[in-house]
Amino acid sequence: MYDTAAIVLAAGLSRRMGAVNKLLIEINGIPMIRATVSACAEFCDAPVTVVTGHQAHEIKEALDGLDVRFVHNPDFASGQAGSVVAGLMAAPEARATLVVLGDQPLLDCAALERLLEAHRAGDQTRITIPVNGADRGNPLVIPLALKPSLMADKANPGCRRFTLDHPEMVNRVEFTDPAYFIDLDTPDDVRSLQKAVAPKG
Repeated sequence: MYDTAAIVLAAGLSRRMGAVNKLLIEINGIPMIRATVSACAEFCDAPVTVVTGHQAHEIKEALDGLDVRFVHNPDFASGQAGSVVAGLMAAPEARATLVVLGDQPLLDCAALERLLEAHRAGDQTRITIPVNGADRGNPLVIPLALKPSLMADKANPGCRRFTLDHPEMVNRVEFTDPAYFIDLDTPDDVRSLQKAVAPKG
């Protein structure tokens, strides 16, 4: 059994981004999905599970050479929950599994380590969620024993409904690091981030 696995969700349609697949946008010269998956691969002892859907071929090309396993969600257009379940079913068995959004451009190995440390410092039988006041962030940390529970409700599978219905099974850990709370949905989001991370000349 592995200690830490990661599922990276890379199946979405990026509807609010227009014609561009946001996961392929380059941040500091690297496709955003590659930066996110690379951070997970550096941190985890298990191969990273990447859930594909929209433009699966292009996502795979962007991740060429990384230690990843791909699983395709044919129903990717129906929303994120199905991709979470596809990832949970395909991910290798691990004591803790991170569920990561593919468009978390500030997420790095150090942020993942801080999150897992917080999980281990709390009740490890619960799902750990980074929060900042009322804001809920990502990734989530899923303990092995709870993986079946996230797939049990066929009408509402995945993490969100389970964590809302079972708050007693959630560790809410306060963070201020924007790495857990920034994802990119619109062209304006991308421009703001690129301006923030641009080298100062």
